[in-house]
Amino acid sequence: MSNVLSGSELEARLREIGAKRYHILHPFHRMLHTGKCSKGQVQAWALNRYYYQAMIPLKDASLIGRCEDQALRREWRKRLDDHDGDDDRPGGIERWLKLTDGLGLDRSDVTSTRLLLPATRFAVQAYVHYVRERSMLEAVASCLTELFSPQIITERMSGMLANYDYVTADILSYFDKRPPQAERDATFALDWVKQHAVTAEQQQAVMDTLIFKCDVLWSMMDALHHAYVTPRLIPPGAFVPHDSDA
Repeated sequence: MSNVLSGSELEARLREIGAKRYHILHPFHRMLHTGKCSKGQVQAWALNRYYYQAMIPLKDASLIGRCEDQALRREWRKRLDDHDGDDDRPGGIERWLKLTDGLGLDRSDVTSTRLLLPATRFAVQAYVHYVRERSMLEAVASCLTELFSPQIITERMSGMLANYDYVTADILSYFDKRPPQAERDATFALDWVKQHAVTAEQQQAVMDTLIFKCDVLWSMMDALHHAYVTPRLIPPGAFVPHDSDA
């Protein structure tokens, strides 16, 4: 890309990337949201996704720790509060554990992360390292997948409640707060990126970052599909559902 885009043109390019690459399009998510997953497959998804949820505060803290922009640090601290919570208010991590508890998973198995798919661990760690090591512009842009998360959350809640009799609104409470949080965070990040990506090279870096982040999320779905759908090759040491014949 050689020409500098206007802010609206850059946003349109970013939304086009999400429309083509966001993991709402992945076959495993189609199964999950339409009731085609077994309970073991739902458990595998929740257990592996926990690692992503648990590592988000580490990712965000690393951004804050090297950020010289006070306004950006102040805004980004809200993300830590959202996920870690406090003594009086459970955060997103605790609410995710409510989901895994409700699905019948042992909490120590979940929090130890010892049963993760290797590809889940590698993908999430790649994301954390990316935010730690890349420019501040790229670090902020890496969260722009939140532009598309309200849609996937809405689809997930309605689909899972309609199709799985063991799923209740209570155990899905993690998702109650996420759409407004994600909209707030995505709006801030998008505005910040549009303001600070002022050269063609910087704008290309922002788009490449969103592609990278979509690839991280897509690869996590690939791993689940490969292990628990087809060809059902569960790696040694990874979670094995009770209803699996692997």
